[in-house]
Amino acid sequence: MAAELPERIVTSLAFTGRGGGAVKQLAGFKKSHHSVPDAANATTNAFLGKICETELAEEAERLFQEVRAGLEYKRKDIALTVTSPLAVLTAKDFAVEVLYALEETDPARYAVTTTLRDLRDLETAQRPEFARIMAGKFTEITLGLKKGVRVEAVIDAIEALEGEGGIGVEYPSDCRECTVRVEGVDAAVRCTGMSLEIVFARGGGPAELLAALAAVREAFQISKALAGMIA
Repeated sequence: MAAELPERIVTSLAFTGRGGGAVKQLAGFKKSHHSVPDAANATTNAFLGKICETELAEEAERLFQEVRAGLEYKRKDIALTVTSPLAVLTAKDFAVEVLYALEETDPARYAVTTTLRDLRDLETAQRPEFARIMAGKFTEITLGLKKGVRVEAVIDAIEALEGEGGIGVEYPSDCRECTVRVEGVDAAVRCTGMSLEIVFARGGGPAELLAALAAVREAFQISKALAGMIA
């Protein structure tokens, strides 16, 4: 079960969602005074931090109120810190970070990255109230691996299966990472050596992503080498 991730192997668990838009559409962007950034660097991201204050504050406050009311937290159970371009909601059972940053390849646009981390226990993700608040917010789940794995060994183990179990693998020539696909799971599993990142085609809640993780773990049982990664 995903709720029983082995601490001897997995050091961290995070859920990530991504969004964004055009810089000139932000409330703080004044067409008569401002220019759209043509590069992403410390200076232009500081500028973004100023012009996205309204959107970030509203989004963070909305999340705070949804979590506070939906999970019936008291004042001492939850806190919100907003220092644009970053907002951090710290609750007794988890934390959520919302970060605005310019797109590296298209600085006329900004990216919004929402990260859920520090879940006290995975049963929290199964609560109906939590599921409603977090529905559709995330497209990635990342497992930090305590000892790491050799990407080449992962590739060799999968290729040795020759398609058995519906598991396939793709990788660049330098084998710096590999992408594993599991039949029946609508996601790509990216192995970087120190982490496993499961990337989905559409947004979902933490419980949905954990269910897919359980399916990946089950598929990996076909190989002792693969099972040792997250089983």
